[in-house]
Amino acid sequence: MKEFRQMVENRRTYYEIDKKSPISDQEIREIIEHAVKHVPSPFNSQSARVVLLLGENHDKLWEITRETLRKIVPADSFSSTDAKIDGFKKGYGTIMFFEDQAVVEGLQEQFELYKDAFPVWSLQSSGMLQYNIWVAIESKGLGASLQHYNPLIDDEVKETWDLPKKWKLLAQMPFGTPTNEPGDKEFSPVESRFKVFS
Repeated sequence: MKEFRQMVENRRTYYEIDKKSPISDQEIREIIEHAVKHVPSPFNSQSARVVLLLGENHDKLWEITRETLRKIVPADSFSSTDAKIDGFKKGYGTIMFFEDQAVVEGLQEQFELYKDAFPVWSLQSSGMLQYNIWVAIESKGLGASLQHYNPLIDDEVKETWDLPKKWKLLAQMPFGTPTNEPGDKEFSPVESRFKVFS
């Protein structure tokens, strides 16, 4: 329990990362596969879909993102966006998180009473998956951040990697070996966020 709590505390957002990994590609894959297999999902629907991008594929994602943003961000203020994308591209890889809307829609049709709840439950399940993987890879010495350039890049991502149209992109997690530690984290009083009635 003490080790788990320490892993939770150690999970931070790392923006400064490089193209190195303290663990093998196979171990990264095993961490993701384990999380995908065991994450809770509504009605055991297992709607999560994950894509791991390494090497040139990782670089390609961030070039897609850069060029997509270049079309909509004013040229005179693009330099900060450009630098941010460079930071993500400097990483070792990216994990992309999707939810299969075909599964979600199937549940909505099958269980009319919960129709409005299934998209919400789907997002909750994905959040658990993202956090699980984030904690796990950081416990192995990797640093990561969670980014959301969806839906701007969705169509090109699906086309580039030949992914099903019903896969909805939710987040991108660039990761690599940290090159700098994040600053101190401020916490709101737990008492204002947690109550016990016994």
